[in-house]
Amino acid sequence: MKKIFIGLLIILSYIFIIGFFFTNKMMYIKKKTDEEIINRDTKYGLYNQRDFDALEKKDVSIPSQFGYSIKGTLIEPHKTNRYIIICHGVTVNRLNSVKYMNLFLQKGWNVLIYDHRRHGESGGKTTSYGHYEKFDLQSVVQWLKTELGDSIILGIHGESMGAVTTLLYAGMVEDSADFYIADCPFSELEAQLLYRLKVEFKVPSLLIMPIAKPFVQLRDRYSIKGVSPLNAIANIKRPVLLIHSKEDDYIPAEMTKQLYEKKTGLKKLYIAEKGSHAMSYAENREEYSKVIDEFFAEIGL
Repeated sequence: MKKIFIGLLIILSYIFIIGFFFTNKMMYIKKKTDEEIINRDTKYGLYNQRDFDALEKKDVSIPSQFGYSIKGTLIEPHKTNRYIIICHGVTVNRLNSVKYMNLFLQKGWNVLIYDHRRHGESGGKTTSYGHYEKFDLQSVVQWLKTELGDSIILGIHGESMGAVTTLLYAGMVEDSADFYIADCPFSELEAQLLYRLKVEFKVPSLLIMPIAKPFVQLRDRYSIKGVSPLNAIANIKRPVLLIHSKEDDYIPAEMTKQLYEKKTGLKKLYIAEKGSHAMSYAENREEYSKVIDEFFAEIGL
């Protein structure tokens, strides 16, 4: 009887240790500092503090339906009704979006960059890899259209988790934007976690995922299986440009190819020759910009 009790205690301890360790790493993933983001992008010639400071900017605070504020920056140098919302990836903040902001400003678009929940200056206690973030994006879109009117031409550009958020939002609320650009998204959160477990921890997924999934559901109130751009993209009727680097070893490019195959209607795929994860633009600037111009031409913009 004592051996059975000890055995059960060991099993329960394992479940709780694995469950809390794994979910803590997900929910409270370590974030980069502003200095780290600025130094990296300055090194690549993608960020210039003097130029950024010189821009006329409007700081905005948008209520999230989850009770916190979403902080952002609106940059409107052009007399146009063309606007782009830019969604950054996990661990960074809106400063990471400045490189894309500059790209679209050069193309004559006005830009809104903002911090996802639990990142930058926005509120929110956990990171959910697109689940709660898609509802915040919905709030950002609604705020922008309330401020500027429904007649604006609106695009959404997302990188990594921001790309996932973009696709999940687009699959949830159709016709709220005129087009979407998704740079290096995963196809499904569960598939991405299984891939990272294999690469980073080199442990069989059967020892982790059956424990992790109910712990995420219990602690953060969403389903890992439900975070699926692959399912969402089947509902997207508006044009989508999908981008990924061939050399990406964090999120495999095959995931974006799966999304492209699943998308119906107007779509475009660009697999960059160079660049690690989320570096397609940094390593292929001219081609990246050209692909966006081609995409705009194809969809009548």
